[in-house]
Amino acid sequence: MLSSIHYLIRSKLDGQYLAARAKTESGDKTINYLLVFKESFDALSYLNTHAPDIAHQFSVESIPATQLKGVLQRWGYVGIGVVNEPLEPRIQFVLV
Repeated sequence: MLSSIHYLIRSKLDGQYLAARAKTESGDKTINYLLVFKESFDALSYLNTHAPDIAHQFSVESIPATQLKGVLQRWGYVGIGVVNEPLEPRIQFVLV
């Protein structure tokens, strides 16, 4: 996994990455997971399936696994959500 490339979806408007947001069990805080894709075409399929009207507002970026931790820390994500199936999303959440 360290030598692999991941693909992220990023907003062209504000630079934010596509993330899954969840409330903690107590409900007082929201935690964020960065959504990552194994292939660029999976990320594009996800956008075109679930947000066809605004897909043009996003871009797909590639990032090596060695830089992923820095992105997580910089943006305050608690982990990643690996999207295994973009059409009917199956996401595996991993705390980092």
